[in-house]
Amino acid sequence: MPSRIFSSGAFSRELWDICSTSLGCPFRLLPCTLQGLLRSGSPLCAYSLLRGRKCPTSTVLCLTKGTHFEGALVQERKTFHAVLSCVKALVVLLAALFSVGASSSLVHAADSGLSIDISVFDQVVVNGTTERQPVPGVTVLVKTEAGVAVGEFVTGTGTGTVSVPVPEKAGYTVELVLSSLPSGMSLIDENKAIAVITKDAFTTSNKKVTFFTGSVGESGASAFERIAQRFADGVRLGLVIAMCSVGLSLIFGTTGLTNFAHGEMVAFGGLTMFLFNVTLGIPLLIAAPFVVAIGGLFGLAINGLVFAKLRNRGIGLVSQLVVSVGLSIMLRNIFLYQFGGRTKPFGDFSMQTAKSFGPVSMTPRDLTTAILSLIVLIAVALFLSRSRTGKAVRAVSDNPTLASSTGIDTQKIIRIVWFAGGALATLGGIFRGLDEQVGFDMGSKLIFLMFAGITLGGLGSAYGALIGGFFVGILVEMASLVVPAELKAAPALFILIVVLIVRPQGILGRKQRVG
Repeated sequence: MPSRIFSSGAFSRELWDICSTSLGCPFRLLPCTLQGLLRSGSPLCAYSLLRGRKCPTSTVLCLTKGTHFEGALVQERKTFHAVLSCVKALVVLLAALFSVGASSSLVHAADSGLSIDISVFDQVVVNGTTERQPVPGVTVLVKTEAGVAVGEFVTGTGTGTVSVPVPEKAGYTVELVLSSLPSGMSLIDENKAIAVITKDAFTTSNKKVTFFTGSVGESGASAFERIAQRFADGVRLGLVIAMCSVGLSLIFGTTGLTNFAHGEMVAFGGLTMFLFNVTLGIPLLIAAPFVVAIGGLFGLAINGLVFAKLRNRGIGLVSQLVVSVGLSIMLRNIFLYQFGGRTKPFGDFSMQTAKSFGPVSMTPRDLTTAILSLIVLIAVALFLSRSRTGKAVRAVSDNPTLASSTGIDTQKIIRIVWFAGGALATLGGIFRGLDEQVGFDMGSKLIFLMFAGITLGGLGSAYGALIGGFFVGILVEMASLVVPAELKAAPALFILIVVLIVRPQGILGRKQRVG
C-alpha cells in the first residue's frame, strides 16, 4: 500500500479505513473500544492504545497529538520532546533565579517578619454618615530613631495602604509628604503629618499607622466626584481582569478545563518582573517583553508537564479541576516561601504623585497602564477576528471535535492558547503590580473576579471574557460607594451566582444540550 500522510483531525477515521481493508493487519482485530475510537476520530485515546504496536502496512500518518505512524511503528515525534525539554530547562532556570531573588531581597528586613502598615484615608461625612475612602499615590517616608532612612514608599491604588518591612523592633518615624496629596486634599490635622512609633508599640509583628484627610463634618468631594473616581478606578481594574480572563476562558473552551491555577500565572508575572527589575536591576520597560515571553512559556510548561499528560491518560475534567486547585496551592506557597508575605513595589515608576483630570485623580503610571491595557485588548480582539490562527482558536473553542474534523490541528491550537493565556496573565500581573504592588497572593485575589467575568460574558467565549471582565471591574469599584471597602468584591460574586441561575451560558454564550 502506498505511503499516505494525513494532517487533518479526521486521520483516525482514515486509519481505520486503511487497516480494516489490509489483509493480515492486526488492527482489524482490535477490541471494540479501540475500533470505536478510530471510527469517531479520537486520536488521543487511539494513540495511547496503539503506541508500540506494529502493522505490516507502509502507512505514514501525522497525528495531531505530536505523534506519527512511521515504518508501521507508533512512536512519539522527537521534535515535541525537544521542545518539552527546553521548557523543562526554562522552569529549572527560573527556579534558580527565584532562589537568587529570595536571597538578595530589596530590604534585608524582609527576614525579620516585622512591618509597618501605613494607610491614608479620606474621611468625610455624607448624609450624616462618616465614610472613609482610600487615597492612593501618597508618598510616605520611614526613618529610624537615629534619622537613617528606611525608604520612601507610595500607598497603593484601591487600598490606600503600603506595607513597609523593618529590620527590628525599634523606634521609627513615619512622615506623610503633604505635597504628594491629591489636589484639593489635606490632612485633618497637618501637625499629625509625622507619626512616631516606639519600640514598645510593636506588640505584634505588624504596626499600623493611619493618616486621615478631609474635614470632619464636611464632604471633601461631591457625590459626582466620588462616583467619577470610583468609575475610573473600576475601568482600570476591569481592563486588567479582562486581559487576564481571556486566556482562562479560551483554555476552558479548548480543553474544558476550569483552571484555578490561572491566578498564579498572574502572580508569576508580577513576581518575575520584580525579580528582573529590583533584584537584577533591569529597567522595567526593557524587561517587560522578556517577562511576558517567559510567562507564555510558563503557561506552555504547565500544559505540557501537567494537563496535557492528564488529557493523554483520559483523566476526567473534574479530576483535572482538582489538580488545578492543588497546583494553585503549591505555586502560591512556593511564591510565599521565596518572596515573603509582604507586598513590594517595583523599582521603576513607584514614586509618582496623582494628578487631577477633571473630577478624577490618577497617577501618570495608572493612566499609562490603562491605555496599554486597552491597546492590548483591542489587539487581542482583532487577532481573534481577523487572523487565520485567531479564527482557528475560536473554532476550537466553540467546538473542538468539529474543528478537528475540518483539518485544524487542535493540539497546536491548545498550545497556542496556553502560551497566549500565560503571556496575557503575566502582563496583567505586571500592570497589577504597578497598581497595587507585588505580592505572593496577588493572583488568588483576582481569580474569582476572573471567573465572575467569564461566567457573565459566557464560558469559553473570548469576547465574553473581555466584556464580562470589564463589567466586573467597574462593579467592584463602584460597590465601594455603598458597601465597606472590605466587601466590595461581594456584589460581583453575587452577580456570578445570579447569572449561573438565570442565564448559565452568559451574555455571549450559547445554550448547550446536557446529557
